[in-house]
Parts: sequence; structure tokens; C-alpha cells
Amino acid sequence: MKRIAMMVGRLGLKAIYLFVVLWYYSIQKIKDYERNYAWAKKITVAANRAGKVTIEAHGIENIPKENGFIFFPNHQGLYDVLAFLESCPVPFAFVIKKEASNIILLKQVMNALGSLSIDREDVRQSMGVINTMAEEVKKGRNFLIFAEGTRSKMGNQPGEFKGGSFKSAQKAKCPIVPCAIIDAFVPFDEKHAKPVTVKLFYLKPISYEEYKGMKTVEIAAEVKRRIEETIAANT
Repeated sequence: MKRIAMMVGRLGLKAIYLFVVLWYYSIQKIKDYERNYAWAKKITVAANRAGKVTIEAHGIENIPKENGFIFFPNHQGLYDVLAFLESCPVPFAFVIKKEASNIILLKQVMNALGSLSIDREDVRQSMGVINTMAEEVKKGRNFLIFAEGTRSKMGNQPGEFKGGSFKSAQKAKCPIVPCAIIDAFVPFDEKHAKPVTVKLFYLKPISYEEYKGMKTVEIAAEVKRRIEETIAANT
């Protein structure tokens, strides 16, 4: 990946320093999530500048003022979480597929933030992760999960949103924050390393009172609809 190489190359020795501190934070048994999040954000901002990636964030005011909510964005690739790390002002953890949980740097960020890995092929493990996330959200932590389960390979066109991931919100009775990502597939998937702008739209949250009578597949369809409308209006 040309852009990753450019990020590391332009950061030089600073990249080693940033990673070593992150690694240290990631292995601590008792996590300071706010401190760790601030460090992950610092790394992301530095990497984006070195890699000539600009994050254009909209709707930050829609992020709930009280903690204990879940972001549900469309999924375009490994870069998606970085767009959130730079732009989101409050700490959050995320859920990623098991296969990606051992990728260097992503693994350390994941552990530092108390994130979770999910095995989509193991129903029992998947439900365990959904339940764990719900309990953590009840305690006031914020999470991000990709309802598509895997990234879309159709550019800015989202894939199918699966209802299962929304069980976490139902169990936690928390706000759902739909998020629309545009061009997040470009930084790591395209072969060039030209300057690129990734757009991220934080949409108005859906309160528990609004969706409590809906089935998870209905919630998934509504969240996808709002995301697709936003993408269509901004591409």
C-alpha cells in the first residue's frame, strides 16, 4: 500500500515513538480509555497529514452529549475507523472482524481502546460480543460497529445491513447514530498516493423511543436508508 508506506516514511522516527507508546498503553491491564483515545487520535492526525488524507467531518453536533451510544456507519475498508478517530471528539471503542484483529497498529489501537473482535462464522461468539458491547454501552461507553459485517466492494454504495448488530442497541436501549462515509476506500485501496478527502457525516441519532417497537431488520433498513440518502446527496 503506497499510502501506508508514505505515512510511515514521512513520519520517520516519530512513527516508532508513537507506536511504542501506543503499544505500552495497549498492554496495560487497567486501561485509561480517555488517555488512550487521545493518543490514538494523535497518531491518526499525524498519519493522515503524512499520508495527505483530509477528513471532512459534518454533523459533529449530532453526536449525543451523554455517553452510552453506538455509531452505525457504512463500511468501506480498513481506513474507516481512522476517519472516526480523527474527527470524533469523544472516546469510543469498535467491533472488527476477527481476521483484522491481528493487523499491526490496528491490534494495538483495538486493545488500547478496549475494542472487540467478532467471528461472523461463529454464531455463539458473535452473540457474546453483541451482549458484551451492550453491557459496556449501558455502563456509559461508546461503540462503533459495521452492520454490513464486511466492507462493501462497490465504492460508495453500501452493502446489505444485517439486523443482528442492532440487537446490541436494543439490549442497551441506547441512541443509534447512523454515519455516512464517503471515499474512505480510496486511501488504502487505490494504488496511488495522491491527496484525498474522506467525508464523514454524523447523522441525527435515533433514540430508543423511536426504534423500540421495530424489528432489528427494520432498524437496519432505516439506518441504511438514511446513510444512502446522505451519500447520494454528497457525491
